[in-house]
Amino acid sequence: MNRFVYADNAATTSVLPEVLAEMTPCFAAEYGNPSSRYSLGRSASQLLSDARARIADVLGAKPTEIFFTSGGSESDNWAIKGAARANASRGKHIVTTAYEHHAVLHTMESLKKEGFDITYLKPDGQGEIRPEDLEAAIRPDTILVSVMFANNEIGTVLPIREMAEVTHRHPGVLFFTDAVQAVGNVPVNVKDLGVDMLALSGHKIHAPKGIGVLYVKTGTRIANLIDGGGQERGRRGGTENLPYIRGLAKALEIASDGLSDMPRIAAMRDRLAEGILAAIPYARINGTMKNRLPGNLNVAFEFIEGESLTLLLDMEGICASTGSACSSATLEPSHVLLAIGLPHEKAHGSLRITLSHENTEEDVDYILEKLPPIVKRLRDMSPLYDGAK
Repeated sequence: MNRFVYADNAATTSVLPEVLAEMTPCFAAEYGNPSSRYSLGRSASQLLSDARARIADVLGAKPTEIFFTSGGSESDNWAIKGAARANASRGKHIVTTAYEHHAVLHTMESLKKEGFDITYLKPDGQGEIRPEDLEAAIRPDTILVSVMFANNEIGTVLPIREMAEVTHRHPGVLFFTDAVQAVGNVPVNVKDLGVDMLALSGHKIHAPKGIGVLYVKTGTRIANLIDGGGQERGRRGGTENLPYIRGLAKALEIASDGLSDMPRIAAMRDRLAEGILAAIPYARINGTMKNRLPGNLNVAFEFIEGESLTLLLDMEGICASTGSACSSATLEPSHVLLAIGLPHEKAHGSLRITLSHENTEEDVDYILEKLPPIVKRLRDMSPLYDGAK
């Protein structure tokens, strides 16, 4: 029987047993609505406040700056649309990057229809963007800068603290970062970073799908995205998802403690990269290996299609992807890889492998055993590879 290797942790993660144990009481004994006034509701409200405080403590925030959402996409939408609409009287220019998650890029496209002007910073060939590039893009009518903390496909970690400093040299301009991929992989402290808003998602750090956070610094003006019954201090309507919120608090604490394991994960990633390049010709690493998430490896293989590669890997028990799981239904090449300069044919042949604390050296050995013959098999069927030989 084939070994099972889950190597797509950037797409989603398993729910940890400790997280599930934290959630379980809220499905049974503690099922009250936190907005209810009787004892069961007051108990739920206390559990909610406790989770909010724990999350704030990990992020270096105040509990009143933590707002619960359904996940990263909602947090992105709320931060960007909320800030844009609340500050439109001062200007309608926004700066972002060309390789953001689609939750950000599609939100920007939506705002264009409302008359906002968007500038997209282009990464270099290694996937990096410099603070001086941001400085050059800010205009007198700029009201918001939105830059992802770490890229979800090629793992590039951007200098968020420096970019926030550049932004705040311009009075009134807000800085938002989508930290969905960064949280749990690199230290994230909102005070140290100096950001005005930050988004995170539970299912990337071994909490359930369907829960996220938007950090909003005290005094930051953003309009509501979801109106309702006055929950979240009147800022986000909808009964709070208490079991998932409790799970997220536990997962975030575990992720924070687990940062000490990142050097081991980075070493596995590096050994995997070296093994792939040594065994497979016409392969290249996408993105810098210097400022990169510890578990992220993105490799382009010429002359093959990434979709076929992932299907054959799956038959060997290896879960990996061609890029963002949120856009895997389309056959278009990755916008991230196109943004860093890869031609369409090379972007089509890319594989993203993302490791976590659950992966082992034996997993790396297994990938290095199975991947080269699969690539060879696909290339043997490719007339393009035959011509290159």
